[in-house]
Amino acid sequence: MYKKILVPVDLTHAENLTKALDVASELAKQWQAQLCYVGITPETPSPVAHSPEEFGRKLAAFAEKQGQSHNVKTDSIYYVSTDPAIDINKMLRKAIEESGADLVVMASHIPNVLDYVWASHGGWIAEHSDTSVFVVR
Repeated sequence: MYKKILVPVDLTHAENLTKALDVASELAKQWQAQLCYVGITPETPSPVAHSPEEFGRKLAAFAEKQGQSHNVKTDSIYYVSTDPAIDINKMLRKAIEESGADLVVMASHIPNVLDYVWASHGGWIAEHSDTSVFVVR
């Protein structure tokens, strides 16, 4: 049913993504799909990497480790932004289009009052993309 599953990853908070990563891996096994981990990094040094290139290497290593530990095929793609917090939704939509993903599996946060003002990333992707979105809480 699914061939390529896109999994947005924030390497700064990778420890909080375990449930979503496990769900994505199980779906990939079930459908014999490939996982594509996507990350967005600033142009300037960040807590994760000193440069976008270093971020790309770390994301690729993360994808490889996930593939080995879950026994699934993986790859990764990253984007550079002047302001990742502002550009995240558009970059994720671009990643869906460029990767050919037919499912997005992403972690959620606990809803709060700000969700009434700003839509969630998963909600925005579901609204602005033809791809199915599985939000894992």
